Amino acid sequence: MVDLFDRSNAVSLPFPVLTDVGFRVAPNPEWNGFDITVPHGQIFYAENFFKRSVSDRTLEYLQENDLIDWRTANWRDIGHDALDTMKFKNILWKQDWINFYGKRIALPRLTSWYGDPGRAYSYSGIRSEPNPWNDGLLYLKSRIEQCAGVAFNSVLLNWYRDGNDHLNWHADDEKELGLNPIIASANFGASRDFVVRSKSDHAQKITFPLKHGTLLIMKGELQHYWEHAVPKRKNVRQSRFNMTFRRIGLGS
Repeated sequence: MVDLFDRSNAVSLPFPVLTDVGFRVAPNPEWNGFDITVPHGQIFYAENFFKRSVSDRTLEYLQENDLIDWRTANWRDIGHDALDTMKFKNILWKQDWINFYGKRIALPRLTSWYGDPGRAYSYSGIRSEPNPWNDGLLYLKSRIEQCAGVAFNSVLLNWYRDGNDHLNWHADDEKELGLNPIIASANFGASRDFVVRSKSDHAQKITFPLKHGTLLIMKGELQHYWEHAVPKRKNVRQSRFNMTFRRIGLGS
């Protein structure tokens, strides 16, 4: 089996972390990353978890379709109707909608949900039934599970078509995720900021640059005391893909 992890060139943490009481950063040489402790939670960060060849193939895998060349496509200009009829080769992308003060609003990103049978997921009034796993997602899941030390049974995929697509402040604290969920976030394509802040003190904030091939894992009580967001970045023109691997309880 090909070794995806190059541990020979360790780097320093490429962003600042608060030095307040309760914050600590420790290198994780086994996975060429860092273990970051915050009050009531832990975060693992590896900027180059996946080799470039794996990340590039994943980017292609996520966009392959029967209609247009993904390498030159301007996904922002492709309407919802066209996306609904486009046959993606590997991922069943969809446009979700939410009700906002009586208006039907398109979610500012495309999504897809994969997982074991019965692992449905609900958030923001949207209920997603799992698509069956495919070989590409299982390959990535296996690599991430080795690092996380947990077996995931589902994954939420988010497609940010450009810097206008975003994710508002929230915590992944739905009951079907369990008490203290471990959530692994794999990222491909354009770099985007992933910001976490304390629910009780918004000045306690860390901005993680999630790049092509970066892995971030949230652990412990983090979802109870912290929230996160992917803010708009007007200067980003390319797509960014995010996969958050989770454990969902049955009967959700």
